[in-house]
Amino acid sequence: MSTKVPQNNDDQEIDLVQISKKIGNFFDGINRSIFRGIQFFVRNWVIVLLLFIVGFGVGLFLDKTQKQFDNKIIVEPNFGSVDYLYSKIDLIQSKIQTNDTEFFKAIGISNVPKISKISIEPIVDVFKFVNNNEQNLEVLKLMTANGDLKSIINETTTVKNYPFYIISFSTDGLLRDQSTATALLNYINTSKYYSEVQKIRLNNIQQRIKENDEVVAQIDGILNKFSSSESTGNQKNDKLVYYNENTQLNDIIKTKDGLLRENAGLKLELVNSDKIVKESSIATNIVKTESLKGKLKFVLPFLLILIYLFTLRFMSFYKRHSAFDKINKS
Repeated sequence: MSTKVPQNNDDQEIDLVQISKKIGNFFDGINRSIFRGIQFFVRNWVIVLLLFIVGFGVGLFLDKTQKQFDNKIIVEPNFGSVDYLYSKIDLIQSKIQTNDTEFFKAIGISNVPKISKISIEPIVDVFKFVNNNEQNLEVLKLMTANGDLKSIINETTTVKNYPFYIISFSTDGLLRDQSTATALLNYINTSKYYSEVQKIRLNNIQQRIKENDEVVAQIDGILNKFSSSESTGNQKNDKLVYYNENTQLNDIIKTKDGLLRENAGLKLELVNSDKIVKESSIATNIVKTESLKGKLKFVLPFLLILIYLFTLRFMSFYKRHSAFDKINKS
């Protein structure tokens, strides 16, 4: 037992020495690599500086000439036309991909800059989704009972039930005005079926407003008669209605208030329903800064330098192995 313990201690000391040597060699290797890198840039600083200047210049030129701009239209699809709107956007995107210039000329978009991409996404607003709609509220409760709210509100079945959507399209240059956005909206709003639905819906709204106004006028007449009868001390009128202490005037007043509120909403809906897809705002020429857009003047210099380093490495590797190959053959 006593003879084995010292041996184990010696082995442990040897292992520690080897580990410390490996750690030292590792840091020495890092230092040598740093020194070689500095030495390389000192020897080739002219070429590196030239590549940096060229890359920066080319990148600056591309950033100025190859700018892309985002344009956004906030819309509200009416008459249950959400799926129709999505299909229209998909069709326009397919025309962009196939470069169908005749199609865009036909819908009134013939001038540059070209549209490079178009897409649509909902404005996620759970409160508006359930606002004054008990059915939507119950559906949301049922769906969230077995799932995460954040994932559910972005599901396909849910996103097509929000009231507002953003149509985004990119152009490779500045738009002079909103004519391109207007042309897209005019094309989207061209539908024989939904135009007929719109006519019926507008007629129904106008008829409903008219009927509500008539009922409100009748209520006002009843209230006026009641007020005049009370002021004269006569609480009974055989030609109208008999009022006593149990008459619930609050119900009549609440009915009138409800009808006035409904008419206010219907009049607002009448204004918003003048188009199949109603736009609420248009924003154009938003500078696109995603990805490498606008950053090429910083990326290209380093890219050129990396290509230069890779080329030197490759040539060195090729020469070294070519020399080994010649020695082996000889």
